[in-house]
Amino acid sequence: MTVVMIQRLKREQREEQILLSLKRCDYLSRSQIQHMHKLGSDRNARKVLANMSDYVSSFRDKEKVYYLNAGGRERVECNKVRKKSVQVGHYLMRNQLYIHLGQPNDWKNEVKLGFEGIGFIIADSFYQKDNVFYAVEIDHTQKMLKNRSKIDKYKAIIKHANFPIKIIWLTTTDYRKKQLEKLCDGVDAQVLLIDDIN
Repeated sequence: MTVVMIQRLKREQREEQILLSLKRCDYLSRSQIQHMHKLGSDRNARKVLANMSDYVSSFRDKEKVYYLNAGGRERVECNKVRKKSVQVGHYLMRNQLYIHLGQPNDWKNEVKLGFEGIGFIIADSFYQKDNVFYAVEIDHTQKMLKNRSKIDKYKAIIKHANFPIKIIWLTTTDYRKKQLEKLCDGVDAQVLLIDDIN
């Protein structure tokens, strides 16, 4: 195998891994992809992603945000269609937390939790580590009243669960962090600020 063939194979493997990350995360910023896939400098990351235009589309938020286009969805067998979205801040915060937590293998987005007779809730993400289940909630622009309702449902679910559940919240301001901590009184919860994990 020649050096050129080896380089092409490595490039294709790297592209495949980036596309699989986009399949899992829906949207990723250039810096998130750069960090997750060890792309080195900003310039190199931009070059790698520019060469993937057959598979990814992008738009500018605070920085370029990438998602799978039709070619990328076909290559990694993804049925979920994503487009430019005003909700992208929510996804990017969730993905930043996913990166911060070490990219758990069993991380799942939009997971339905609950019990008949108690009610159900859709966790933004859910994963397990060391026999503890973690429910992840992203507080990007959500009304605190809705957060309160979610926390009340979590309290009911946790009371009836026969396994430990910890809630991890990610929010945007100190004020919101204090409100969430107060609402979470009595449950195993951690509230993080986005600025602390960037």
